[in-house]
Amino acid sequence: LGLALCVVSGTAFLYHDYCVIGAGPAGLQVAYFLQQARRDYIVFERSHAPGSFFALYPRHRKLISINKQYTGKSNSEFNLRHDWNSLLSHDRRLLFRHYSRDFFPHADTMVRYLEDFASLLELRVQYNTAIVHVTLERNGQAWNGHYFLLTDQDRKNYKCSSLLVATGTWVPNVVNFPGSEYVEGYETVSINPEDFAGQTVLILGRGNSAFETAENILGVTNFIHMVSRSRVRLSWATHYVGDLRAINNGLLDTYQLKSLDGLLEGDLEDLAIVKDKKGKLHVTLRFYLENRNISAGIDSITLPQDELDNFATRAPYDRVIRCLGWKFDFSIYNRSLRMMPGKGNIKKYPQIKPNYESRGTRGLFVLGTASHSVDFRKSAGGFIHGFRYTTRAVHRLLENRHHGVPWPSTVYPITQLTNSIIKRVNEASGLYQMFSVLADIILLRENATAFEYLEEYPTGVLAELEMQTGRKASSGLFVIIMEYGRNFSGADKDVFYYNRAVGEAQHAWQSNFLHPVIYYYKRLPTEREMKLRPPEWPLPRPDAIHHIVEDFLTDWTAPNAHILPLRRFLENCLSTDLRSFFAESCFLFAFTRQKLPPFCQQGYVRMQGLMGSEGLRRHAVQAGLLQDYTLTDFPDDRPPDSHDRSGDQLLRDQVIPVRPLQHLVNAKDE
Repeated sequence: LGLALCVVSGTAFLYHDYCVIGAGPAGLQVAYFLQQARRDYIVFERSHAPGSFFALYPRHRKLISINKQYTGKSNSEFNLRHDWNSLLSHDRRLLFRHYSRDFFPHADTMVRYLEDFASLLELRVQYNTAIVHVTLERNGQAWNGHYFLLTDQDRKNYKCSSLLVATGTWVPNVVNFPGSEYVEGYETVSINPEDFAGQTVLILGRGNSAFETAENILGVTNFIHMVSRSRVRLSWATHYVGDLRAINNGLLDTYQLKSLDGLLEGDLEDLAIVKDKKGKLHVTLRFYLENRNISAGIDSITLPQDELDNFATRAPYDRVIRCLGWKFDFSIYNRSLRMMPGKGNIKKYPQIKPNYESRGTRGLFVLGTASHSVDFRKSAGGFIHGFRYTTRAVHRLLENRHHGVPWPSTVYPITQLTNSIIKRVNEASGLYQMFSVLADIILLRENATAFEYLEEYPTGVLAELEMQTGRKASSGLFVIIMEYGRNFSGADKDVFYYNRAVGEAQHAWQSNFLHPVIYYYKRLPTEREMKLRPPEWPLPRPDAIHHIVEDFLTDWTAPNAHILPLRRFLENCLSTDLRSFFAESCFLFAFTRQKLPPFCQQGYVRMQGLMGSEGLRRHAVQAGLLQDYTLTDFPDDRPPDSHDRSGDQLLRDQVIPVRPLQHLVNAKDE
């Protein structure tokens, strides 16, 4: 692809259709898809190599994204369910298991992996380029009614039609309070445990970075206290991988088993820290310092223990460490882009729509960790094993919007409906990782004789499906997603209670663990119905809904518990028979029914389908699926070519008269 040079108001701009800011995992992932589609793009990376965030973080160098080497299966799509580090590509060499055998890999391995991903796939990344300013240029001929103008640290200028922001969240969260200058940041604090020997430490924060820091020094400190405004959230209770993981929670043991360490809840903005003459740090409350000069010395300041002599943090600390996570960098975006932070607990992310496009500017998409506001504390969109799929979804939306390439789909006869669903829920990694956020969509054709299958479409823009995908949904649709039980996840939930699992199909709607749910709509839901959907529901109320009962092995292939209830649900929705039949059964139905089942119409009548054998016929008779038409009282001297031969002979010779049957069925229709 050639490089275009534009001149705007005397300033030269290098033009590309797509500009990507950031060569972290999300930036490289979208670059791969753009390259595969042969689009004009460029990736800007401020560092000399991709994945610069992982060159520093996590500070103690152990990732908490699992790298499961063995699953007992060779299905590559299924295995991605348990590979949280690999990016999506066609190159089998670029699976993370080829880089590390550790279940929790070293962060340096991730850096090496991302370098190989960029180089082996020859992605167009421009390193040592820090974009320092982004603004808009209105232009009616542009894709979105404007161009994006970018300026780097050397005052070089770039121009693009679509802007894909994949910078992640890398600006440390800082809380300002009196004495906060004495606080050390997670990004700079020592990682040598010996530097903390015999010290008393206070950690501000309650996430994985806080517990990771505590885990590193747990064995050498006098004691560690940890304070945050919210209670600890355990990932096994919330089913959110961003909450506290077991690998880092040693402090919970030493707290609950009374080994001096402890957790406290309190608003950090209400705190104050005072330093005494010996360099010890004392925790007090901000209101004690009102109208007082903090530099006058600790003797003139009232401490909480002066009024409450058993105040929890009355012991002085040697060090206070801030571990409050990161936020998005809004500083480089001009006001014309209207890049605004979210509200409440998602204020660290930019405001975006469910299709990952900025709420303020058309054509600006946010990818990767920074897009996590769409599913914060709900799914895995803030992590590689989640946003590798949402990034692919954004690329498919862009392909349809700007290049007229519809969302990929496959058309099947209606007889394959049950099989298609069972196959996907048992192997699809995108549905499994981005549960409740990405869904498979089944668009029914007229008269329900066939269906069109779309994979991993964002549920938040279901009402816009026809516009976003270029596909029609005029005859109804099924939506397949994965869900946890409605009341099973939460910081205060006991997820290990007795009888926590459901095993019987009739109680599938009460399933707690991750399981497939199928929504049926006679028509595409409207935008208003999406907005008015019940709280915590990923989709509006359907015309019918089916839960496939949870399975201990996450293997939904049991004929009676999983497949049969699903097939009957689909049959009820479509008012048809989705069973499969042997050729002999279809032959008999042609004479005994006014309408053949779809399997016979689409198979046997067209000279396709399952041909019987003596063993299969005998099994079907024993199972009560067929009557035994075998004739045994014919004369021994009957000619071998007689028209009254037995059913066994017909099956053995495989001469079931297909063409006459076709004419007979056509005559019936007339």
